[in-house]
Amino acid sequence: MFSTSFTGNDLLFLLRGAWVTLELTVASMLIGTLAGVLLGWLRASLPRATLPLGWFLDVFRSVPLLIQFVLFNALKSIAGLNWSAFSIGCLVLGVYAAAFCTEIIRSGILAVPPSLRRASRSLGLSYWQDLRYVVLPLAARVAFPGWLNLALGVMKDTALVMWIGIIELLRASQTIVTRIQEPLLVLCIAGAIYYLMSWVVARLGARLEKRWQEND
Repeated sequence: MFSTSFTGNDLLFLLRGAWVTLELTVASMLIGTLAGVLLGWLRASLPRATLPLGWFLDVFRSVPLLIQFVLFNALKSIAGLNWSAFSIGCLVLGVYAAAFCTEIIRSGILAVPPSLRRASRSLGLSYWQDLRYVVLPLAARVAFPGWLNLALGVMKDTALVMWIGIIELLRASQTIVTRIQEPLLVLCIAGAIYYLMSWVVARLGARLEKRWQEND
């Protein structure tokens, strides 16, 4: 007969960790998206002038995220900043998301046909009106699938914040495993929670994308 030491309180502890995971994901994607839209527009509009910016962002795309967490956490201590581990986690994940989101937005903007932009300008739209009413709406539809995949990836990457002391879903599951010594059960439950969160985000994204297509 199957018996386990896993209790309802353990499940609540995992769910609290899952909530921290969601908070980290939302905060970092908000930072990454806002920065990515601005930097992506700059990279698409001024490719040569912003070439050093592209090299700088390549660093964050290339260096493993775990190393970035450790370095940022060490710099916080060296600089004497009284920032919480959660703030460091949001900052690192936000910069990491911004590095990828910049290229996603840049590609979306460059995917808008130049002839369409010339037509909008010939109709009397200013540069900013063309950007707001023509370019960004079309670029958003092109970039959205990549942005959604980035959000799902960042959600899984939040597991690395355990190395700077944040108790998110994976850290919570490891704490329970240490106590009850049932890794298979606990990690299966944690994996199911990750899957459920990712499934909800993916379904909401697919519904939004379908609505965009229906409005074409």
